[in-house]
Amino acid sequence: MPSYGYARVSTTDQDLGLQEAALRAAGCDVIRTEKKSGTSREGRTELATLLDFLRAGDTLVVTRVDRLARSIGDLQDVVRALKAKGVALRATEQPIDTSTAAGKAFLDMLGVFAEFETNLRRERQMEGIAAAKARGVYKGKGRKPTIDAAEVQRLHADEKLGPAAIAKRLGIGRASVYRVLGKRDASKVAAA
Repeated sequence: MPSYGYARVSTTDQDLGLQEAALRAAGCDVIRTEKKSGTSREGRTELATLLDFLRAGDTLVVTRVDRLARSIGDLQDVVRALKAKGVALRATEQPIDTSTAAGKAFLDMLGVFAEFETNLRRERQMEGIAAAKARGVYKGKGRKPTIDAAEVQRLHADEKLGPAAIAKRLGIGRASVYRVLGKRDASKVAAA
């Protein structure tokens, strides 16, 4: 049975080396990698390529299932798609191997516990919001802004500073400056 590896990290400054080494040690000759968030399969072209390529009898190998999906719903969708193609899923750091009864059972239990944890977190969040409302401190608008939008606008309009200079002076990210200045002004700002 051919084994194909998939490695993923969320940000460009993270390293894929450890995952790739573990996948090679697990017998994967072909390893697809990407640096994308796992919260959605959207934009994860390497995973999509691999899922299209896999055939009956193949095995998809990951180091942990959270490299494949961040939500139980998404993971279940991937597992169902693999099962429909006759492809097994195996994780090197977890006792998951859908070609075995024990591996399937563990994956199912993992999913149940992940969903349970999500539901508990949601309940605690709602309880916290209710308590804050009762104390009169919950406004429902998120945290207070940490960026002085008026100062960003002033520096851009009056001092003719570009986004990088504004970001440096105020100690904020350039993306924040662009957000404050608005998308319609972004091309003008970039040229400044």
